[in-house]
Amino acid sequence: MKIGIIGAGNIGGNLTRRLTALGHDVSVANSRGPHTLTALAEETGATPVTTAEAARGAAVVVVTVPLKAVPDLPAGLFDEAAEGVVVIDTGNYYPKERDGRIAAIEDGLTESRWTEQHIGHPVIKAFNGTYAQDILDRPQPQGHPERVAVPVAGDDETAKKVVRELIDELGFDTVDAGGIDDSWRQQPDTPVYGLRAGAEAVAEALTEATPERPEAFRA
Repeated sequence: MKIGIIGAGNIGGNLTRRLTALGHDVSVANSRGPHTLTALAEETGATPVTTAEAARGAAVVVVTVPLKAVPDLPAGLFDEAAEGVVVIDTGNYYPKERDGRIAAIEDGLTESRWTEQHIGHPVIKAFNGTYAQDILDRPQPQGHPERVAVPVAGDDETAKKVVRELIDELGFDTVDAGGIDDSWRQQPDTPVYGLRAGAEAVAEALTEATPERPEAFRA
């Protein structure tokens, strides 16, 4: 599968490592330009590209940039992507630590719905509460008693199926977390956020979430 990754930080870098190891054709971009990705490219075989080129021909695009950087992504980012391109959003809103105040999110819009509105394309929310190192260290085969599960939210069932199958290939179970309007259940400081557990415990944690944004994650 041709996969574009926008953002080469901890999550983006480790997804690049794992997806190339699984045989996928990965292009990776960051805000500083392809010349800064030489080491990652040499390590993994991924192709360093500009952000504007990252989605070109891609069946799946992972957007894993700081939330405050989402509005700065190029217009028409997915114009040259494969038909039916699936976009994975790993983002989180950290108003006090990084992103500043985003009024629409403070007023109740889910983080991924806000991202959708800025990039002009539906997203599937996944990996936002995953420790980056776990992507390398914790994959397990299907049925393994210590296999970790990842919540996955999105409105498009076809796209969600693609993402869940890709996550399964990466070595993790998945739990359907509902639509994007339900994705507050996996935002920062919810019971499932950062939870290293199997599918049953992840599903239970999703039901324990409350919609009120915690004070620590308000601006």
